[in-house]
Order: sequence, then C-alpha cells, then structure tokens
Amino acid sequence: MVSIANHHQPQALINLQEEYHIAEIKLIHLWEDVWLTRPLQVLARIGSLLGLNVRIHGRKTKIYKIAKPVADEFINENHLQGAVNSRYKFGLFENEELVAVATFSALRGMNHTENYKSAELIRFAVKSGYTVTGGLSKLISHFSELLKPNDLMTYADRDWSAGEAYATLGFSLTATIAPKQFSLDQNLNRSIIKDNAEANTAVFNTGSLKFILKF
Repeated sequence: MVSIANHHQPQALINLQEEYHIAEIKLIHLWEDVWLTRPLQVLARIGSLLGLNVRIHGRKTKIYKIAKPVADEFINENHLQGAVNSRYKFGLFENEELVAVATFSALRGMNHTENYKSAELIRFAVKSGYTVTGGLSKLISHFSELLKPNDLMTYADRDWSAGEAYATLGFSLTATIAPKQFSLDQNLNRSIIKDNAEANTAVFNTGSLKFILKF
C-alpha cells in the first residue's frame, strides 16, 4: 500500500511496474486514500484478480439500454473510480439481474479522415463477486452495431493494470499518458492539480495507457 505521506516520485513507481512486468508478476499500486474511501471496491477488484469470482457466461445474458440513475448506482457500487458522465449506458442482465454495465461517449468526428467517427468506452463494471466471461466483448459489439463508430478508445489505469484485457479483445496500445497529481480534501476525495502549483504533493497516479479498437 502506498501511504499518502510517502516521498516517492511517479517515475520510481513506474520503474517498479516495469521490473515486475518483465518478471511476469502482477503489481498493484494501492493508495492509502483509495483503500480508505473505496474498501469494498478494492476487495472486489483484488478478488477478481485472484480468480475468486463466480463466473457467468456472457452468452447467457441479455443487453438492455439503462437509465442514468441505474448506471450510476451500479458503477458507484462496483467500480473503483465511480461514475462519470456518459452518453450511452448499457447493462447485461442474467435472469433479470443486472450483472455488468458499460458506458460510452457520444460519437466524435476526427479531423484526420472525412466522416471518421470515434467513441470512448468510459466505464465497465461488473457486479462484485462475479466475472462475466465475454461480457465486455458482447457490450462493445452491441455498441458498434448500434452506433457504427470507426474506432473505440479507452484507458487503463496503470496503478492497477497494463491493459491486458483490452489487448485480448483486439485493442492496440497507442499512447502512454503521464502521471497526474492530486490534492485531497478532508474526506480524502481527489481533485486533479492542473497547473502543477502543488508539484510536491505526495498523492499521484502512475498515469494511464490509451487503447484503440478499430472496427
């Protein structure tokens, strides 16, 4: 666990990640503030990584469009980073029970090619204690068939992942995003420091990895 009173620099933790990755060892940077504010979500994520979840086959689920309150409540309960704004929200249901949610942005025109449209996979969350095999692929296929984007982008949080699941689905790594620094309020809620005014803050992440899937 990384203490909020630590004296590390982002690059030191990134170097450690790379050393473990070469050794084929999974390394997680679990920050103290994340543990204190999202303990249930942390335990669920670790349980998933350890293969302790009940498995549900995606082919046995059905996809339905869901309302913002439903999506937000599910994501806040089952995703480490909680809900954020999105345009499209879809849920996977097994026997009328919501077991996974994916949210997407609106289509965005890209200047490099005429009529080229891109979208973003913003959040994907699975009910705590469960793994939906093929669930994300099924949701992405549904979104692609419905909206017909030319590509779909998403980000992997380097504190927790090198994006292996996205690579398995055919996404390509296209960029490495620099670490961000945060201030903490009295409730340990994070706010991004945009102007680097508090460059010596101890709370940061190790950045993210940008992935793109072309259709």
